[in-house]
Amino acid sequence: MDGTAAKVYYAGGHQIERHVNMRVIAGTARSLRLKTPENMDTRPTTDRIKETLFNMLQPYLADAVFIDLYSGSGGIGIEALSRGARHAYFVENNRNALACITENLQFTRLIDRATILKQDALSALSGIREKEADVIFMDPPYHCGYEEQVLQILSGAPYVTEHTLIVIEAALTTDFSYLDQLGFCITREKCYKTNKHVFCRRK
Repeated sequence: MDGTAAKVYYAGGHQIERHVNMRVIAGTARSLRLKTPENMDTRPTTDRIKETLFNMLQPYLADAVFIDLYSGSGGIGIEALSRGARHAYFVENNRNALACITENLQFTRLIDRATILKQDALSALSGIREKEADVIFMDPPYHCGYEEQVLQILSGAPYVTEHTLIVIEAALTTDFSYLDQLGFCITREKCYKTNKHVFCRRK
């Protein structure tokens, strides 16, 4: 279906996206098609959900430092750059996905405002040297517990301040009751049919 991407998950937590006319929705790169690796066994993600997400994120994007964890082919971070983010970090360790991120950034002419970290998310977080991250987005493989592991690291990261917005895409049934113990609180939650976006900040 036009405008629909799909995500693929492999052993070890790698995520990539494939097919289906994935595009930039708004901003300087609006309507540009993004390359996605071809693979099997997919979990669909629609442009409608991405548009809903960025309608909520838009107030935080101007001149922002945006971190895109489990980047896949880079669609989320590229959307953030297109809509006004100053710089985006793309964290991914799958070779095919990394090639797509690079090609997509070159095609959209946004590569000069991007840093690609060829590492797993847990390792990469310690290498980010920003004074403050404005938005951190993660969409890890579902039901693997990576959300809690990442948030444990972020709870001690110096670039995560009370102003940093953390957004997690997760399965609808994912439990986040541990957030309080890590010093975070949920400020917003948007539920869809099978997944949700959870917004949180430091308490």
